[in-house]
Amino acid sequence: MIPARSPLRLAHRGDWRHAPENSVAAFVAATRLPGIDGVEFDVRASRDGVPVVVHDASAGRVQGDPRRIRDLSAAQLADLGVPSLAEVLQAIPRRAFLDVELKEIPEPGWVVVLAAGRGPELERAVVSSFDVPALRRMQRLAPSWPRWLNAVALDERTFAAAAELGCAGIALEWHAIDGRVSGRIAAAGLALAAWTVTRRPTFDRLARLGVAAICVEGAALLG
Repeated sequence: MIPARSPLRLAHRGDWRHAPENSVAAFVAATRLPGIDGVEFDVRASRDGVPVVVHDASAGRVQGDPRRIRDLSAAQLADLGVPSLAEVLQAIPRRAFLDVELKEIPEPGWVVVLAAGRGPELERAVVSSFDVPALRRMQRLAPSWPRWLNAVALDERTFAAAAELGCAGIALEWHAIDGRVSGRIAAAGLALAAWTVTRRPTFDRLARLGVAAICVEGAALLG
C-alpha cells in the first residue's frame, strides 16, 4: 500500500498557494513540485450524485457561493470551479500517490470512478475518513482497498474502530504523534500518517518517528 519511499509527502488539497484548494490547477501544480509524492483531497456528492472534489459542505469559503454542495448539480459546481472526481483522477499522474478523503458516505458510483482512474485494486492510493460509517460502507463496496481512519488523537476508541474496519493505517493530527504513539501503531501492524504539517522541521521530526505519509502545505511542500 505504501511505496518504498517513506515518508510520502502529500500535498494537502494540492498546492493552493497560487490556485484554489482542491482545484485541478492546484493538484497539477503540486505534482510538479520536486519531492512531492502525491496529493490529498476530499470527496462529496453533488445534487445529481456525481462525486466531486471539495472540502466544505458549502461553496461559501472557497468559491464565494453560500449554497450547499448537496444542493448544486455537478454542472453548477463545475461553473464554480469545483471539479468532478473523474476530472481530478484524469489530471493527476498515475505515479502520484492519492489520499482520497471521504467527507460523506460513498455511493457505489464513487467506486466505479475510482476504479476507472486507479484500477480495480486502487493502485497507489488509499481511501480515508474521519467518518466511521463512510469507511464501513467503503469496506463493503471495495473490501480489498486500503483504508485509513483519520483522527485528532490516538485513543482506545480509535484503535477499536480501526480494527473493526480492517484499516491499513491511522492518520493523526501531527501534534498527537510522539514515540509512544508511533511505536504502538507500528506494533499493531498499521501504517501511521500525519496531517497537516506546514514546517519542514516538523516533517523531519515525524519522519524520524517512522511516519509513513505526511500531508503538507505551505513551506513544507518543498523537500
